[in-house]
Amino acid sequence: MSAGGQDATDPAREYVADLAAALHGPPAAKARLVEEIRGGLLDTTDAHADRGLSHRHAFRAAVREFGTVDELVPGCQRELTLAQARHTARSVALTAPFLIACWYLAATPVPEPAGGLVPRAAQLLAVNAAGVAIAATLLAVATLAATGTLARRLPTPRRLPLVVAWTGTTAGVAMAVTTLALATAAALAVNWPLLACAGVLAAASHAAVASSARACRRCARLPA
Repeated sequence: MSAGGQDATDPAREYVADLAAALHGPPAAKARLVEEIRGGLLDTTDAHADRGLSHRHAFRAAVREFGTVDELVPGCQRELTLAQARHTARSVALTAPFLIACWYLAATPVPEPAGGLVPRAAQLLAVNAAGVAIAATLLAVATLAATGTLARRLPTPRRLPLVVAWTGTTAGVAMAVTTLALATAAALAVNWPLLACAGVLAAASHAAVASSARACRRCARLPA
């Protein structure tokens, strides 16, 4: 490789690395976005080099067209924040129905041992958490619509990612409460295997939603 080619490679690699480090969002969406910018930057650099510029000057000309990393970050971050909001909304929409199923399970009368106050309280917690899950599911579906097909016709509300982040957080807390409630009920109820299985599903749902909601809160706080 020529010295000029090496000069062109290093600034481009540094540019892409700085851009990737400054962005936050779903890994797959972030990788695609950075790769698109990298490909366009290198193609533009080659086009300027074909006109007789040195690789270093061709790269600088390409950056002037694309913008510096600081100039690109706000727009790119907004795109990734919306992608993270969709990811969180999808996680809620897919997992929250498990809580609704737990609601029906917990609301089913079951024989209880003496002193059934604790199982009844646990069932009540699960039912209330399922109500939160229903509301979270409806908002998640609306978010997917607002950032999908409707986004072509209507502007996406600026605070929507933050709303989705806290909705996911609330749903995650509800799933954690449901897990605890079902575990308590399973320890004291006659049909404990069924309740224990529901508790495991609620715990898995909590893990999926809580991590996505945490990432969404972080993205929503970034300037975009």
